[in-house]
Amino acid sequence: MSIPLINPKYTSAEAQKELRSQFDNAVPCRHLVLDNFLDEDLADKLFANFPSLDSLNVKRKSLNEEKAEDYHFERWDPAFTDLRKVVGSDEFYQWMRKVTGVEGLITTTDSLGSGVHQGGDGSYVDVHVDVNMNPEAGLWRRVNLLIYLNKEWKEEYGGHLELWDKPMKVKHQHVAPSHNRAVIFYTDDNSPHGYSKINIPKGESRKSFYTYYYTEIGEGFKYRDSKFVSRPDDSVRKKILTETKETIKIRAKQFLKALGVKSLDFQDKNKDK
Repeated sequence: MSIPLINPKYTSAEAQKELRSQFDNAVPCRHLVLDNFLDEDLADKLFANFPSLDSLNVKRKSLNEEKAEDYHFERWDPAFTDLRKVVGSDEFYQWMRKVTGVEGLITTTDSLGSGVHQGGDGSYVDVHVDVNMNPEAGLWRRVNLLIYLNKEWKEEYGGHLELWDKPMKVKHQHVAPSHNRAVIFYTDDNSPHGYSKINIPKGESRKSFYTYYYTEIGEGFKYRDSKFVSRPDDSVRKKILTETKETIKIRAKQFLKALGVKSLDFQDKNKDK
Protein backbone atom coordinates (compact mmCIF):
# COMPACT_ATOMS: atom_id res chain seq x y z
CA MET A 1 0.00 0.00 0.00
CA SER A 2 1.29 3.45 -0.90
CA ILE A 3 0.01 6.74 0.51
CA PRO A 4 1.30 10.01 -0.97
CA LEU A 5 3.52 12.03 1.39
CA ILE A 6 3.52 9.34 4.11
CA ASN A 7 6.75 7.48 4.91
CA PRO A 8 6.45 4.14 3.04
CA LYS A 9 8.09 2.29 5.96
CA TYR A 10 4.70 2.52 7.69
CA THR A 11 2.37 1.58 4.86
CA SER A 12 3.27 -1.95 3.75
CA ALA A 13 1.03 -4.85 4.75
CA GLU A 14 3.74 -6.13 7.08
CA ALA A 15 4.15 -2.71 8.68
CA GLN A 16 0.42 -2.33 9.19
CA LYS A 17 0.26 -5.68 10.95
CA GLU A 18 3.13 -4.75 13.26
CA LEU A 19 1.67 -1.32 13.99
CA ARG A 20 -1.68 -2.86 14.85
CA SER A 21 0.02 -5.13 17.38
CA GLN A 22 1.90 -2.18 18.90
CA PHE A 23 -1.28 -0.12 19.06
CA ASP A 24 -3.32 -2.84 20.74
CA ASN A 25 -0.65 -3.59 23.35
CA ALA A 26 0.37 -0.05 24.27
CA VAL A 27 -0.21 1.39 27.74
CA PRO A 28 -1.91 3.25 29.31
CA CYS A 29 -4.10 3.57 26.20
CA ARG A 30 -3.88 2.24 22.67
CA HIS A 31 -1.40 4.47 20.86
CA LEU A 32 1.52 4.71 18.44
CA VAL A 33 4.55 7.00 18.26
CA LEU A 34 5.89 7.17 14.69
CA ASP A 35 9.07 9.09 13.86
CA ASN A 36 9.77 10.50 10.37
CA PHE A 37 6.09 10.07 9.60
CA LEU A 38 5.77 12.46 6.67
CA ASP A 39 7.83 12.89 3.54
CA GLU A 40 10.85 14.83 4.79
CA ASP A 41 10.47 17.69 2.31
CA LEU A 42 6.82 18.15 3.27
CA ALA A 43 7.61 18.17 7.01
CA ASP A 44 10.34 20.76 6.48
CA LYS A 45 8.05 22.92 4.35
CA LEU A 46 5.32 22.80 7.01
CA PHE A 47 7.83 23.84 9.66
CA ALA A 48 9.26 26.66 7.55
CA ASN A 49 5.81 28.02 6.70
CA PHE A 50 4.00 27.38 9.98
CA PRO A 51 1.64 30.31 10.62
CA SER A 52 2.81 32.80 13.23
CA LEU A 53 1.50 32.46 16.75
CA ASP A 54 -0.10 35.90 16.63
CA SER A 55 -1.98 35.06 13.43
CA LEU A 56 -3.89 32.12 14.88
CA ASN A 57 -7.52 33.06 15.52
CA VAL A 58 -8.31 31.12 18.70
CA LYS A 59 -6.34 31.96 21.83
CA ARG A 60 -6.80 29.77 24.91
CA LYS A 61 -5.80 31.18 28.28
CA SER A 62 -7.33 29.86 31.48
CA LEU A 63 -6.57 28.02 34.69
CA ASN A 64 -5.88 24.85 32.71
CA GLU A 65 -4.40 25.89 29.37
CA GLU A 66 -2.50 28.50 27.41
CA LYS A 67 -2.12 27.98 23.67
CA ALA A 68 -3.45 29.03 20.27
CA GLU A 69 -5.15 27.11 17.47
CA ASP A 70 -6.74 27.58 14.06
CA TYR A 71 -8.12 25.68 11.10
CA HIS A 72 -8.35 28.30 8.33
CA PHE A 73 -6.25 26.51 5.74
CA GLU A 74 -7.00 29.05 3.03
CA ARG A 75 -4.73 31.55 4.85
CA TRP A 76 -1.71 29.24 5.00
CA ASP A 77 0.89 27.76 2.72
CA PRO A 78 -0.62 25.16 0.33
CA ALA A 79 1.46 22.45 2.02
CA PHE A 80 -1.05 22.44 4.89
CA THR A 81 -3.95 21.83 2.52
CA ASP A 82 -1.90 19.09 0.81
CA LEU A 83 -1.48 17.34 4.15
CA ARG A 84 -5.15 17.73 5.06
CA LYS A 85 -6.11 16.11 1.74
CA VAL A 86 -3.79 13.17 2.43
CA VAL A 87 -5.01 12.49 5.98
CA GLY A 88 -8.57 12.82 4.74
CA SER A 89 -8.13 10.50 1.75
CA ASP A 90 -9.64 7.05 1.24
CA GLU A 91 -6.15 5.52 1.24
CA PHE A 92 -5.33 7.05 4.61
CA TYR A 93 -8.72 6.05 6.04
CA GLN A 94 -8.00 2.45 5.06
CA TRP A 95 -4.58 2.65 6.70
CA MET A 96 -5.96 4.17 9.92
CA ARG A 97 -8.64 1.49 10.12
CA LYS A 98 -6.02 -1.22 9.70
CA VAL A 99 -3.54 0.04 12.30
CA THR A 100 -6.19 0.94 14.92
CA GLY A 101 -8.79 -1.74 14.29
CA VAL A 102 -11.55 0.88 14.32
CA GLU A 103 -13.78 0.40 11.30
CA GLY A 104 -15.39 3.30 9.47
CA LEU A 105 -12.95 6.02 10.53
CA ILE A 106 -13.31 9.32 8.67
CA THR A 107 -12.51 12.96 9.41
CA THR A 108 -14.27 16.27 8.74
CA THR A 109 -13.31 19.68 7.34
CA ASP A 110 -14.58 21.79 10.26
CA SER A 111 -12.61 22.94 13.32
CA LEU A 112 -12.86 19.44 14.75
CA GLY A 113 -11.35 17.90 11.63
CA SER A 114 -7.82 19.20 11.00
CA GLY A 115 -5.91 22.29 12.04
CA VAL A 116 -2.87 23.50 13.95
CA HIS A 117 -1.96 24.09 17.58
CA GLN A 118 0.84 26.35 18.75
CA GLY A 119 2.21 27.55 22.06
CA GLY A 120 4.84 30.12 22.96
CA ASP A 121 6.99 30.30 26.07
CA GLY A 122 4.94 29.26 29.10
CA SER A 123 2.34 27.39 27.03
CA TYR A 124 0.69 24.34 28.61
CA VAL A 125 -2.40 22.20 28.40
CA ASP A 126 -3.32 20.39 31.60
CA VAL A 127 -4.22 16.72 31.48
CA HIS A 128 -7.73 16.08 30.17
CA VAL A 129 -10.00 13.63 28.44
CA ASP A 130 -11.59 14.64 25.15
CA VAL A 131 -15.19 15.17 24.25
CA ASN A 132 -16.28 12.09 22.32
CA MET A 133 -18.56 13.72 19.74
CA ASN A 134 -18.40 16.25 16.93
CA PRO A 135 -21.71 18.06 17.61
CA GLU A 136 -21.88 19.77 14.24
CA ALA A 137 -21.35 16.57 12.25
CA GLY A 138 -23.10 14.23 14.68
CA LEU A 139 -20.18 11.81 14.69
CA TRP A 140 -18.42 9.74 17.38
CA ARG A 141 -14.84 10.86 17.99
CA ARG A 142 -12.53 7.85 18.25
CA VAL A 143 -8.89 8.50 17.27
CA ASN A 144 -6.51 11.49 17.38
CA LEU A 145 -3.56 12.08 15.06
CA LEU A 146 -0.97 14.65 16.15
CA ILE A 147 2.05 15.52 13.99
CA TYR A 148 4.73 17.61 15.68
CA LEU A 149 6.73 20.12 13.65
CA ASN A 150 9.53 21.31 15.94
CA LYS A 151 13.08 21.24 14.60
CA GLU A 152 15.91 20.98 17.14
CA TRP A 153 13.49 20.70 20.07
CA LYS A 154 15.58 20.36 23.22
CA GLU A 155 14.73 18.10 26.15
CA GLU A 156 14.92 21.02 28.56
CA TYR A 157 12.18 22.86 26.66
CA GLY A 158 9.61 20.44 28.10
CA GLY A 159 6.23 20.25 26.36
CA HIS A 160 6.24 16.45 26.21
CA LEU A 161 2.91 14.78 25.52
CA GLU A 162 1.93 12.97 28.72
CA LEU A 163 -0.27 9.87 28.67
CA TRP A 164 -1.66 8.99 32.10
CA ASP A 165 -3.66 6.06 33.43
CA LYS A 166 -7.36 6.62 34.09
CA PRO A 167 -7.02 6.99 37.90
CA MET A 168 -4.33 9.69 37.36
CA LYS A 169 -1.82 7.79 39.47
CA VAL A 170 0.86 6.91 36.90
CA LYS A 171 2.25 8.83 33.92
CA HIS A 172 3.09 6.02 31.50
CA GLN A 173 4.33 8.00 28.48
CA HIS A 174 6.36 11.20 28.13
CA VAL A 175 6.72 11.90 24.40
CA ALA A 176 8.85 14.77 23.16
CA PRO A 177 7.19 16.88 20.41
CA SER A 178 10.07 16.24 17.99
CA HIS A 179 10.01 17.28 14.35
CA ASN A 180 8.00 14.99 12.06
CA ARG A 181 6.91 12.72 14.92
CA ALA A 182 3.31 11.50 14.79
CA VAL A 183 1.29 10.25 17.73
CA ILE A 184 -1.91 8.30 17.13
CA PHE A 185 -4.10 7.38 20.07
CA TYR A 186 -7.56 6.07 20.86
CA THR A 187 -9.41 8.78 22.74
CA ASP A 188 -11.70 7.64 25.55
CA ASP A 189 -11.83 7.62 29.36
CA ASN A 190 -8.58 5.66 29.39
CA SER A 191 -6.49 8.33 27.63
CA PRO A 192 -5.96 11.36 29.88
CA HIS A 193 -3.32 13.48 28.15
CA GLY A 194 -1.76 16.94 28.10
CA TYR A 195 1.57 18.74 28.36
CA SER A 196 3.31 20.72 31.10
CA LYS A 197 4.46 24.32 30.84
CA ILE A 198 7.21 24.82 28.28
CA ASN A 199 10.34 26.92 28.72
CA ILE A 200 11.65 28.03 25.33
CA PRO A 201 13.75 30.88 23.88
CA LYS A 202 12.17 33.92 22.29
CA GLY A 203 11.00 33.17 18.76
CA GLU A 204 10.50 29.45 19.41
CA SER A 205 7.11 27.76 19.72
CA ARG A 206 5.61 24.31 20.14
CA LYS A 207 3.90 23.46 16.84
CA SER A 208 1.62 20.60 15.85
CA PHE A 209 -0.86 19.58 13.16
CA TYR A 210 -3.96 17.74 14.36
CA THR A 211 -6.57 15.54 12.76
CA TYR A 212 -9.44 13.86 14.61
CA TYR A 213 -11.16 10.73 13.30
CA TYR A 214 -14.76 9.70 13.75
CA THR A 215 -17.25 6.94 13.12
CA GLU A 216 -21.01 6.95 12.94
CA ILE A 217 -22.65 6.89 16.35
CA GLY A 218 -23.53 3.31 17.20
CA GLU A 219 -23.71 0.70 19.91
CA GLY A 220 -21.66 1.57 22.99
CA PHE A 221 -21.80 5.33 22.50
CA LYS A 222 -22.49 7.41 25.60
CA TYR A 223 -21.84 11.14 25.41
CA ARG A 224 -18.79 12.33 27.34
CA ASP A 225 -17.78 15.97 27.57
CA SER A 226 -14.19 17.14 27.67
CA LYS A 227 -12.82 17.40 31.19
CA PHE A 228 -9.57 18.59 32.74
CA VAL A 229 -8.26 16.38 35.54
CA SER A 230 -5.61 17.07 38.17
CA ARG A 231 -2.11 15.63 38.31
CA PRO A 232 -1.08 14.06 41.61
CA ASP A 233 1.42 16.85 42.26
CA ASP A 234 -1.00 19.72 41.62
CA SER A 235 -1.57 21.96 44.61
CA VAL A 236 -4.68 21.38 46.71
CA ARG A 237 -5.94 24.80 45.61
CA LYS A 238 -5.55 24.02 41.92
CA LYS A 239 -7.20 20.61 42.34
CA ILE A 240 -10.22 22.23 43.97
CA LEU A 241 -10.43 25.03 41.40
CA THR A 242 -10.11 22.61 38.48
CA GLU A 243 -12.76 20.22 39.79
CA THR A 244 -15.13 23.09 40.59
CA LYS A 245 -14.67 24.75 37.20
CA GLU A 246 -15.13 21.53 35.24
CA THR A 247 -18.20 20.50 37.24
CA ILE A 248 -19.85 23.89 36.64
CA LYS A 249 -18.99 23.75 32.93
CA ILE A 250 -20.42 20.29 32.41
CA ARG A 251 -23.60 21.00 34.40
CA ALA A 252 -24.14 24.25 32.50
CA LYS A 253 -23.86 22.42 29.20
CA GLN A 254 -26.26 19.73 30.41
CA PHE A 255 -28.73 22.46 31.39
CA LEU A 256 -28.44 24.17 28.01
CA LYS A 257 -28.87 20.85 26.24
CA ALA A 258 -32.04 20.17 28.22
CA LEU A 259 -33.34 23.53 27.02
CA GLY A 260 -32.46 22.66 23.44
CA VAL A 261 -29.62 25.20 23.25
CA LYS A 262 -26.38 24.12 21.56
CA SER A 263 -23.06 25.25 22.98
CA LEU A 264 -21.82 28.29 21.09
CA ASP A 265 -18.20 27.31 21.56
CA PHE A 266 -17.54 24.09 19.70
CA GLN A 267 -13.84 24.90 19.84
CA ASP A 268 -14.00 24.28 23.60
CA LYS A 269 -14.06 20.63 22.68
CA ASN A 270 -10.75 20.81 20.82
CA LYS A 271 -8.23 20.28 23.58
CA ASP A 272 -5.67 17.84 22.24
CA LYS A 273 -2.19 18.66 21.77
